[in-house]
Parts: sequence; structure tokens; C-alpha cells
Amino acid sequence: MASRMSESFPTDADTQSQRTLSKPEKQQLQNADALEKAQSVLPSTEEDEYLVQLDASEDPKHISPLHKWAIVVVISVSALCTAFASSCASMTEEGVARDLHSSHEVAILSISLFVEGLGLGPLVTGPLSELYGRNAIYRVSYFLFFVFTWPVAFPPNIATLLVFRFITGFCSSAFLSVAGGSVSDLFENRHVATPMAVYTISPFLGPVLGPLVSGYNVNWRWVYRVLLIWQFTMLCLLILIVPETYTPVLLKRKAARLRKTSGDGRFWAPLDRREKSLARSIMQSIYVPFELLLYDRMVLLLDAWTALLLGILYLAFQAFPIIFMDKHGFSMQQTGLTFLGIGVGMIAAVCSQPLWNRYNARIREKHNGHPPPEAGLIMGQVGGLLAPLGLFWLAFTTYRGVPWIVPIIASVPFGTGIVFIFTSVFTYLVVAYRPIAASAMASNSALRSTFAAVFPLFAGQMYDRLGTVGATALLAGLATLMAPLPFIYYRIGHRLRQRSRFAVKI
Repeated sequence: MASRMSESFPTDADTQSQRTLSKPEKQQLQNADALEKAQSVLPSTEEDEYLVQLDASEDPKHISPLHKWAIVVVISVSALCTAFASSCASMTEEGVARDLHSSHEVAILSISLFVEGLGLGPLVTGPLSELYGRNAIYRVSYFLFFVFTWPVAFPPNIATLLVFRFITGFCSSAFLSVAGGSVSDLFENRHVATPMAVYTISPFLGPVLGPLVSGYNVNWRWVYRVLLIWQFTMLCLLILIVPETYTPVLLKRKAARLRKTSGDGRFWAPLDRREKSLARSIMQSIYVPFELLLYDRMVLLLDAWTALLLGILYLAFQAFPIIFMDKHGFSMQQTGLTFLGIGVGMIAAVCSQPLWNRYNARIREKHNGHPPPEAGLIMGQVGGLLAPLGLFWLAFTTYRGVPWIVPIIASVPFGTGIVFIFTSVFTYLVVAYRPIAASAMASNSALRSTFAAVFPLFAGQMYDRLGTVGATALLAGLATLMAPLPFIYYRIGHRLRQRSRFAVKI
């Protein structure tokens, strides 16, 4: 593990002379090229002697299974709390507008600004986690998330609420950008699928849970008070249960400990020789994602697809009250429960993970353990069919004469499709753009959050002018236009990657 990590960070040792081969060893080499190659792979004995490595007991993958799953649950519920915070404002807009003397449109910004903060935060928290570790980022960001929610719960005016909604979104974003790495740190590749699926559903289920809970709070301020209680609980659990799992940081800490206890300053870890500064890392994390969007059409279209679907999901927070309160006479509490259809669909998608695991195992066997990145787009093809199907079904069952349960059932395939599409696209971006996977995911996050922030702002006007049928059918039509993407890239993705200057060429 340590040797692999040392390859990721250029060191001064790389430029130093290598160990001299003995004369018999040189005679065994057939030519100068072989000699050069052999010398390049033989490490410096003195340097390698003081390069620290983790013992088996220090490796996060050797933590007890019970502790591993406790960590996964705490991280997942913390991410669920973050995603819940993004949409819990959906049922508070009327009270906020009344008590803080603002318009309904301005009150909707409490959702948009939080989501935009979620999208921009990973550009900073990602590089910080590479230098200081995942655990430090979790604790600091969640503490700030908790502290800055107080002005949201007790705002003197609308400006205070909106400013701190953006700040809390920015601070809480670590759990949507860094937490997946913690899960992969704990499990071997062959065992990571199930815990990753448990974590992955949290960012999707949280927005659905938001209106359900906020609909049952009579006073809008109590929505944020409940959030404060949840945040404090998770902050305590993060401190008590979740250890550092990022190997480069563990190696750096061990090297520092050995230098201190032994008095020998020659002990080192790859992170000690890191040449890239924090400022440069942050600048790169900001620049490269937008370079990808500008110059790689495959990334742009896949990101636009997921951004459209997340925008539709957040637009639903404005659309469902129109559909169910205006058409069916639901109360605010009952309207919050209508989001359970989307939630059931998302849970069904996660429950299907064992089937996808077996399918992926067959694909790996077919390709001798190295399937092409496009193999992961099959799940996206299924999701690409389910999402517009659910939206069209929802659109044409919003009439007053149709029983209220039918549009709720129609939202189930939409929820399933969203999870399938996001899982497929995320997997493809990470595998197909492995050298810059973090930037590929950051580009997706930035575009997704922008769409999710903007869509709720025009939902009311769109549904007023087009009606519930026309507006929802329009969204379904847009989703249908994007549905062929996984089918197209499954067939020609290999050729497109050969032309890309960012993608891997396998």
C-alpha cells in the first residue's frame, strides 16, 4: 500500500541515484535498455528503509466488521442529514415569507442557495481532505454546519437566513464529496458494492425526506430546530465512532510519530514529499472541472443529463404542492407524504444491488476481469427508460378525476430511474476518467447543483401557465431526449475516449 501511495506523490528520492547493480547482475542483463529498466525499478535502499508502511493492525481494511458498518451507518446518516437540509425548506416558504416580510419567490431561494453551496463546497473540501485527511474535514465541516444553522433557525431578517443557508450548504458538502472515499477505504474491492450502495442512497433519499418532515412542523422555525438536534447527534457520533481512514494521512502521522519517539528525522511518508501546494491543488480543483465541461462533450452531456434529473427532483418540491394541494385538496402534512413514492422507488433501486452485482461479475468474467467502462452504462439504460416513463405517467394522472394514489405510484419508477442513472454515470466518470476522477465528479457536482438551484425558481410560473399536465409532460419530454445517451455511449464510447485528451484509452 505504501509503495503504491509513493507513486502518487513525486519525491526527492525519485531523482537520487539508485542502488548500483553488482557485476554478475549486470552480466545477466542482455542490453543497455534492460539495464536502464532494472535500475529504474530498484529503489534506494537508504530511502526505502525509512519509508513507513502501515502494519496490518493499522490498515483501515482490518477494522472489525461491526466497527466498519457502524462507520458506514454514521457517515450515511450524516450525509442523509445534509441532503435533508437541502429540501426541508420546501414546506417553510409560506411561513418564512410571512414572518420575515419577503415574497414567496425570495423565500424559495433558501433551497436554491443551499444547493448551490453543496455544489461549490467540494471544490475546496476535496483538496483539503487530501492534505489533512477525511476525519478532520468531517469534524470541522460538520461543526460549522451545526454552528451556522443557528442563524437560520433564529434569523432576524430574510437576508440573514439566505446568507447562512448558502454557508451551511457549503460547509456540509464534505459528506457528498469525501464520504464515498471513506467507504472505499474500509472495504476490499470485492466487498465494497453493498456498503457503497447504503451510502449512495443517502444523498437521494434526503431530499425526499425533507418535505415529509417539514410538512409536519406547525412553525417553520421548528424545522431548523429539529435539524439542529440531528446535527448535534451526528457530530457526537462522528467524533466517537469514525476514525481516520485515508492511508496517506495515516502514513504521515506514523512517520511523524516515529521521528518523535526515535529522534531520527529520516522517517518519511509520501505525503511529506508532496510537491503540489494546497493553493495549487485548490486552483486545479476549480479549473480542471470546467475545462472538462468545455472541451469534453461526453462529460458535458452526461453531466447535463444528471443535472436535468436533479433539477426535476428539486422542482418537484414546488410541483407536488400544486398537484396535490390544489387538485386533490391535500393539507401540508399530507402533501409531504406524497414524496414517499419517489423514496420507495429509490429504496427499490438500492435493493436491486445484489442483482447488479451478479450481472457485473459475469461481465468481468467475460472480459477477463477488465471490462470496458461502457459496461457500467447498462444500469443507466434501464434508468433512462424508467425516469421519463414515470414522469409521463405522472403528467397524465394529475387530473382531479384520477385517484390521488395513482400519481404517487407513478413517481416510483422516476425515483428508481434517478438512482440507476446517477449510479451508472458516476461509475462511468470515475472509471473512464480515472486519472482525473475527482475533477470529473466535481464537474458533475457543479452542474447538477446549478440546475437544482435554478429549477425551483420557475416551477410556480411554469405550472401556472402550462398546467400540471403540460408542465410535467414537458419535463418528461426533456428526460426522454436525454435517455438515448447511455445507449449511444455504450456503442461508441470507446471511440470517443480515444479522441479525448482526458479519458483513459483502455
